[in-house]
Amino acid sequence: MTEKLSPTAKAGVLAEALPYIKRFHGKTIVVKYGGNAMTDEHLKQCFARDVVLLKLVGMNPVVVHGGGPQIESLLARVGKKGKFVQGMRVTDAETMDLVEMVLGGQVNKEIVNLINQHGGKAVGLTGKDGNFIRAKKLMMENKDGSGDLIDIGQVGDIVSIDPSLIALLDTGAFIPVIAPIGVGSEGETYNINADVVAGKIAEVLKAEKLVLLTNTPGVLDQAGKLITGITPKQIDDMVADGTLSGGMLPKISSALDAARSGVKGVHIIDGRVEHALLLEILTDEGVGTLIKSK
Repeated sequence: MTEKLSPTAKAGVLAEALPYIKRFHGKTIVVKYGGNAMTDEHLKQCFARDVVLLKLVGMNPVVVHGGGPQIESLLARVGKKGKFVQGMRVTDAETMDLVEMVLGGQVNKEIVNLINQHGGKAVGLTGKDGNFIRAKKLMMENKDGSGDLIDIGQVGDIVSIDPSLIALLDTGAFIPVIAPIGVGSEGETYNINADVVAGKIAEVLKAEKLVLLTNTPGVLDQAGKLITGITPKQIDDMVADGTLSGGMLPKISSALDAARSGVKGVHIIDGRVEHALLLEILTDEGVGTLIKSK
């Protein structure tokens, strides 16, 4: 639990936050919500309060969520085992139905309800709403150097994102909560990696910040030590030597794309820390790793 602060200490905290509130007033903050922050009850409450506070002080938070543990739980109940290729979930037609049920229904509505309980006005969306996330089938390149492509089912590659629906919600004091499901040209449903969706939405909205919540302190070197700032060259080297692999690959790739596309601050932070979002945005003591564009 958070230690009790004296009134003077509380005033100091608020005073420290003021310049950040002024700097980011009216700015869009895209948050990828996942990991322990989505499953630990106390951290869930912390996250919801953080998002509501950011909205109340004049920022425009946009939440994009995953749901890996919840999907795995449902797959296990129906006797299916999740399979991943280069950090992407292999998604056959049956799995897609389950993924859509979990992400677009259970998880999305739980997050919306949680934010609303803390005084926010959250609205849940998938990319099918208003056709705002258009997608096509993603074919993965085989990393063995053969040039072959791997079919991983109904996994989507983003074609375009229409920002008008999110912009409309922002101006109406609502908080968009987005499930990473896209729609194809023939109405097909696609499962899209949530980190990729968050990165692209940040690019399209010209967000001030993209914040990715993870189950690690940030990007770690081979010795397990936190790297507070990282460049594209360092990222390439760490992928090549295997330091970055699995689920971190789409996360780091989408973060780097967003940084190169004009998102001013791209951060990978530890969602296991209480109020990690506020620590990153409203205090001098940022947490996690800053992705540099150069």
